[in-house]
Amino acid sequence: MIKTLQRKFVITAMAAISLLILVLLGVINIVNAWSSYAQTEELLLLLSDNKLEPAPQELQPPDASEEWPSQALQLPQNQEPQELPGEGPRGFLNPPITEDTAMSAVYFTVWVDPEGEVAGCDVSRIASVTEDEAAEYALAAMNKGKTSGTYGHFKYLMVQHPESMGTSIIFLDTTSQVYFILRVLALSVLVGITCWLLMLLLVILLSKKAIFPIAKSFEKQKQFVTDAGHEIKNPLAIILANTEALELHQGESRWSRNIREQTLRLNDLMQNLLTLARMEEGQRKMTLSKFSADQLLTETLEAFTELAEKKGLHIQRDIQSGITLTADRDNVMRLFTLLIDNGVKYADEEGSIRVSLSLRDKEVVFEISNTCQEFPEAEPEQLFDRFYRGNTARTQKNGGYGIGLSAARAIAEAHHGMLKASYEGEMVVFTVRLPYRKSSRSQPTRYPDII
Repeated sequence: MIKTLQRKFVITAMAAISLLILVLLGVINIVNAWSSYAQTEELLLLLSDNKLEPAPQELQPPDASEEWPSQALQLPQNQEPQELPGEGPRGFLNPPITEDTAMSAVYFTVWVDPEGEVAGCDVSRIASVTEDEAAEYALAAMNKGKTSGTYGHFKYLMVQHPESMGTSIIFLDTTSQVYFILRVLALSVLVGITCWLLMLLLVILLSKKAIFPIAKSFEKQKQFVTDAGHEIKNPLAIILANTEALELHQGESRWSRNIREQTLRLNDLMQNLLTLARMEEGQRKMTLSKFSADQLLTETLEAFTELAEKKGLHIQRDIQSGITLTADRDNVMRLFTLLIDNGVKYADEEGSIRVSLSLRDKEVVFEISNTCQEFPEAEPEQLFDRFYRGNTARTQKNGGYGIGLSAARAIAEAHHGMLKASYEGEMVVFTVRLPYRKSSRSQPTRYPDII
């Protein structure tokens, strides 16, 4: 029990920590990428300043005495004017971009005349691009029809000069910015993984102490059920023995019959509670042995034949012969008994019960279904809740307490199997899957922790 609670605590805590780390890393890298992108945009605007990028001689104004305007940049239509470099509030995430910063940038410039022909190139600020390659980049950018964008690892900006003197296209190499973004991403992921592992170690070390009060409370509850069950068994046996002795002397009466029936019901309830408690304690050993599962099922069915006939039930059998099972025989018989008893109790009068046993995909599959004109309002999975009863009046009449299916599932899971319920047509179907082991050697094992 403690290990199970500890494992669930670790999984829940690490899920929350993982989500927090992912959010933090995501915010850090998104802000870093946005800041780098904003700086690149601002650097391009600064480089587009006419003072930093004079046009070649053939694109100068006709009057040599006339100077280019101080601001040659014309923004594309339908765009809001942007702040000039150096203006406006600055911050840690938006450091200032100066002309000194611009002079250290890696870029090249291409001038295009009004006819769309390349008039000149300046590749003095980059070593990896020739003039011919620069011209090709410029024509490719012109074909895109956008005033700004990216081409390869370059970000470009087109500047339309006044008086139809052509267009300047500035290509800024963003390789360093991309490497910076990737470096921050790699470092943040590395730090995140390291922190996650350290938190995992810390949570594991503290988990046992954190869940100890809860585990202790669960253990006390289960121990109380076990102790109370053993204490109640003796009075029940005495009551039943005295009732039988009274009937021998005075004969059977309505009161003695009621006493015997209610005593048997209470005894059955205590047996189921003790079975469930033993499974959940995870300490009780069970001895595995190889036995005939089909023979055990047939013998168990025979015990319910008379009760089924009284209700007019028709039992259909499809039991495959020669199926051997390596498990705890007493517990498997208890599993068969609980499910068959449940089917007989809750099947409709004059209804039918189908019982099958087969070997499928290295699993022993036991299936029992009973007719039911009105399904329970709850989902099939809820039928395994402790003390769940879909119809209180009918359950009281049939002698059920809503604990048998919980005990049956505990037995199946203790053998590393499973028990599922479903509604199919007019039938309530319970399916048990137990692992098929070929080994016949008896060996002690422990029940796994079950919450």
